[in-house]
Amino acid sequence: MDIGVIGTGMMGRNHARILSELKTVGALLVYDSNRTAAEDVAGKTGATVTASLEEILTLSEAVVICVPTAGHLPVAREAARRGVHFLVEKPVCSTTSEAAEMIAAVPSGLITGVGHIERFNPIVDEIRRIVRKPLYVEAKRHNPASSRVSGSPVVEDLMIHDIDIIRNVLFSGEYSVKSAGFPDICGALFSFGSTPVYLSASRKSSKKIRMIYVEEEDRTIEGDFMSQEVFVYRKPGQYNLEGERYVQENIIEKVMVNKLEPLRVELSTFVSCVREGRDFPITLEQGKENIMICEEIIASPGYFPGST
Repeated sequence: MDIGVIGTGMMGRNHARILSELKTVGALLVYDSNRTAAEDVAGKTGATVTASLEEILTLSEAVVICVPTAGHLPVAREAARRGVHFLVEKPVCSTTSEAAEMIAAVPSGLITGVGHIERFNPIVDEIRRIVRKPLYVEAKRHNPASSRVSGSPVVEDLMIHDIDIIRNVLFSGEYSVKSAGFPDICGALFSFGSTPVYLSASRKSSKKIRMIYVEEEDRTIEGDFMSQEVFVYRKPGQYNLEGERYVQENIIEKVMVNKLEPLRVELSTFVSCVREGRDFPITLEQGKENIMICEEIIASPGYFPGST
């Protein structure tokens, strides 16, 4: 199967690298309005540089759309018009209304999906398997400042990963949400029934953090997205006083996780879905709902869009 990568920025480069290594991919094509960038990627991956969007869509059976978010809708709409299957990087679009337009443009039978990469992190399936009745959930996604971030608030840049997981993996049904923060730091408190779920995201941190905690009646589950490790802490109920501080003895279990590169799993899954004619697990509709939740968080009275 011949596949194209549209946009050769940081994510596009990673997509091209992995696709060039998949045995199920035939010709790899790349396109970027910056031809020098496209040629650089082609030189490292063996891809063929195309001269235009029209050319890459003509030569490809499927494409991965890695252009800036503002360009997702027009590129996806053109791919859909030409009957080319596509995977679009997260967030699916800049707004919920744009996402609705994208969904409406897709004809029946076209394989589409959204690249919420953390859904393919192996710890997510392990946590899904382990969790029974969560009493409290917390997820932290903190970054040092990065020069590559341009314009998007931290909610759509980082927090959206955890929004996708809590909404599509851990919980379903109605929820409420309120938030506090500004474009570079935000905290959002959800209620799924009686269960509070707190998400925090930051681009001002001095430490990179990608963690999730789930508290249940008799145990706490802790997952690290970067190290791909999951620990389960059980409490036997023994407390000691040592040096005027309480020390709790826990039973700690380390869950065996088959460590994988999430982007490789994501792309392999997309290619398989196209080849076999089955739906990609992360739908455009889910991508739309994730953006809708981001918009709810940003619209909260405690969020200050102009602050720094």
